[in-house]
Formats: sequence, C-alpha cells, structure tokens
Amino acid sequence: MNKLTLFTLLVVAATGTRISWAGGDPAAGQAIASKTCKACHGEDGNSTDPQYPRLAGQHADYLVRALTDYKSGARKNPIMAGFAAGLSEQDIEDVAAWFASRTGLVTPVLPITVQH
Repeated sequence: MNKLTLFTLLVVAATGTRISWAGGDPAAGQAIASKTCKACHGEDGNSTDPQYPRLAGQHADYLVRALTDYKSGARKNPIMAGFAAGLSEQDIEDVAAWFASRTGLVTPVLPITVQH
C-alpha cells in the first residue's frame, strides 16, 4: 500500500470514528438536545454555568454510558434521572453523537465563589 492510500484511509477513519462509535444520528440528537439539554448544558453543549458540565466534544461512548447509568439509577442525580428516563436507547445514541460532534470550549468556566 502506498503512502497516499494509507494516509487517505487514516484520514477517513479518523474523521468518522467519534460519531460512528455512538451509532447515533447527530441531527436527531440536536433536535432532542435543543428541547431537553440546552437550558443547562447550552445550545451546543458549551455550558456557561459552572454547575453544569460542558458536553461539547465529549466522547460519545462516555455520554452514552452516563445517560444509560442515569436512566438505570446506577448514577445518581434526580434531575438527570428524570431527563434520561424519557430517552430511548436510540435517543441516547443520537444525543451522544450530537454532543460528540460539537467543538468544546477550551477555556474553563470560572468556579462559583462563596462570599462570607
């Protein structure tokens, strides 16, 4: 195999891997996320509130696991459990594919400071 063919195969594999791992449809995930996730996690997964994690650019398999665990009760958070309960397995895959396809912000959100 020549270098150009190998390079082309690597580029194709690298660009489609993150979304294909999720097995979801990012467009369908965007539709779900725009109704359920954006209030806390931001329109594109880049939350500006430090109490809510940024989901943009997160690995799809991690997001699938987290949502599945919230749904089953293996991961405890009453707010997330309520949202996850209404998602099918395909919905979870789609939402994970959407957030995985987004670009995450590099700068951290500043922590909340408590005044005494």
